[in-house]
Amino acid sequence: MEKFVLNNGLTVLVEPMPYLRSVSIGAWVKAGSMLDAEEMDAVGGQLNASTSKLCTNYYARVIDENLPLAADILADMVRDPALDPAETDKERGVVLEEIAMVEDSPEDVVYDVLAEAAFGSQSLGQTILGPAEKIAVYTPDDLRAFRRRHYGPKNAVVALAGNVDISAARDLMEEKFGSWEGAAGEEFPDAVAVEQPCKLAKDKDTEQVHLCMSFRSHEMGSPDVYPTAVVNNVLGGGMSSRLFQRIREDLGMAYSVYSGLSSYPHCGEFTIYAATNPKNAKMVLEQIDIEIKKLLEKGITEKEFTMSKAQLKSSFILGLESAYNRMSALGHNQILLNRVIPPEETIAAIEKVTVDDAMAVAQRMFTGPRAYAVVGRKAEKYLQYMK
Repeated sequence: MEKFVLNNGLTVLVEPMPYLRSVSIGAWVKAGSMLDAEEMDAVGGQLNASTSKLCTNYYARVIDENLPLAADILADMVRDPALDPAETDKERGVVLEEIAMVEDSPEDVVYDVLAEAAFGSQSLGQTILGPAEKIAVYTPDDLRAFRRRHYGPKNAVVALAGNVDISAARDLMEEKFGSWEGAAGEEFPDAVAVEQPCKLAKDKDTEQVHLCMSFRSHEMGSPDVYPTAVVNNVLGGGMSSRLFQRIREDLGMAYSVYSGLSSYPHCGEFTIYAATNPKNAKMVLEQIDIEIKKLLEKGITEKEFTMSKAQLKSSFILGLESAYNRMSALGHNQILLNRVIPPEETIAAIEKVTVDDAMAVAQRMFTGPRAYAVVGRKAEKYLQYMK
């Protein structure tokens, strides 16, 4: 992998994978919620974009001979979008439909409610898509004002992975992005979980009750990411996890039950989710508490610990075989952590985790404050079961 910086300050990362016939290219701008192309179809490529709470990513996947076209389209999108009023109105309609689609997905809604319970009125407590009433009135001038604040080469990263020559990539990036000028961006606002997280409910006409809880975890870039990932695998990270085995396999009280972790600047959260029949909601919450208590009091078995680390290593190594995954990891690490994490470093960090490390983060997380969210019919009545 080679990293270089263009004269305008744009960081470019290139990882050749010469055994492939494809290339993935992505451009990241450090501007997320916390702060179209017929030519691509013509060559059978894939073009897309995504927005998280921390950054926006525009990316393309093409066969190697079409990399110049992909770079040209991405540069045009990132550097100088038309923002035509008619097209903006069309996209406004698409976003409003996406908001409506999320509202029809109670699993998505309960995570939005949980964010508010954990982070309150801070930006991390808001939805990524935003409220429909604001989307309905944004103008192209509003979008241009946002771009003037955040879009520029010193607040962006371009990453490429696949069958690409480093020297040719450097020339291509200079040609497409070298004259780009713009903002240096802004620092992420300070964000921490609110001192007194709360329990929130949202009524929805659903067949199941959707339950979510959040515990305070580590900030982005913390070395605790690896022991926390081990804890996650043991508790709710897969089909062999304790929550899955107990609540789904033994009791048959949920089809979907899992845990996960998210890290942000200055803070993070560990979440547990379950969807169940209303008559089983109290029991499911009790079982989650029982499994957490057992984990804290009896610890992680050697078998669980070994299996969890093996799963983490295997998932990571298999992911390295995908050009898209390699490109995505390069871009995200550079834009959010200001460094590239070599694969050997990640593997060594996983191998270094001890049972004591995992139990230490479990004790910190699960003995601290909790935020709760519930979505379903007469949702408020379930708050009484949330401790």
